Amino acid sequence: MTDGTGAYEVIRTLLYYYVSRRYGLDLSTDGIRIVGDEIRQEEWEDPVLTAENLPTPGRTDMPQALSIIKSAGLEEKRSPTVYSIAVPEDEFMRFNVENDGSPATMVSLFLSRAIARTFPESKDVIRIAMCINQRKALKAPLAHQSLVGGAMLEYKEKMRSWSLDRQATAYRGMVFAQSQEDKVLEGVASMKGISQLLLSKATEQERVGVAGMIANLSAKILTVTVSYVGKANYYDSEKYIRDFRVWTQSSGDTILIEISAVNGRFTMDFMQPFSDPLVLNAFLRELDENGITYDLQDVERLELPMCASV
Repeated sequence: MTDGTGAYEVIRTLLYYYVSRRYGLDLSTDGIRIVGDEIRQEEWEDPVLTAENLPTPGRTDMPQALSIIKSAGLEEKRSPTVYSIAVPEDEFMRFNVENDGSPATMVSLFLSRAIARTFPESKDVIRIAMCINQRKALKAPLAHQSLVGGAMLEYKEKMRSWSLDRQATAYRGMVFAQSQEDKVLEGVASMKGISQLLLSKATEQERVGVAGMIANLSAKILTVTVSYVGKANYYDSEKYIRDFRVWTQSSGDTILIEISAVNGRFTMDFMQPFSDPLVLNAFLRELDENGITYDLQDVERLELPMCASV
């Protein structure tokens, strides 16, 4: 089991060998793991299971988050769907710098604004979980297990009249505060507790039941999850990548956005439990109004195994 950071290591290796053989090239191995490389013990060990003296997790009794599927009355129209949007990397990065944003915080902010536009009468909190890499706090940069926490970004009522750059600054401040070591380790403590609970169950059916309860809790406290590993950097192989998608499972009935940056463009994969593009269209309107060029590439039915993200 791994997350995007660990998966990118595997994909770099696969691409290196594929491109080398497909095109008969002698590519550089700098930054690439190849056959025969030593796998150090720090890569195998799960730092969550061995972590000690973790802080007590904070309370999780958050106010109800806005549920898109319920607010739009789509409970009976479930059809797991993924929409893919491509944006020029240099253009979007320039926009981020000009507005004190980053790729993940700006996507989170555009989504928050889009959802607020779509459901202006809702009193529920628009809460976006932005994924955070826990390796730095765990002092385990080489670990390749799934080590993802989250910063909770709430689009507060008082923020809605602010300028875009001021909103982006507020979101970056929320991420900074929740990326401090003690806060990240609180999330690790929660993750460790969940892992121990799952491992304590004797049967697969019991473990699936626990996973279902966790998914239901996530649906109550989250509106959307946004995940961005960072620029993939596939070195000499990257120019041969025509398209790059990241598809995985979302939590419960929430929407999941996976962002990738490969070969000069960002791809944003909208994975949702319904096919209706109401939030997607509002998001695209945000891009339009802020002068960001995009290509709505396609829409596909999302068919993935029912399991935890890998």
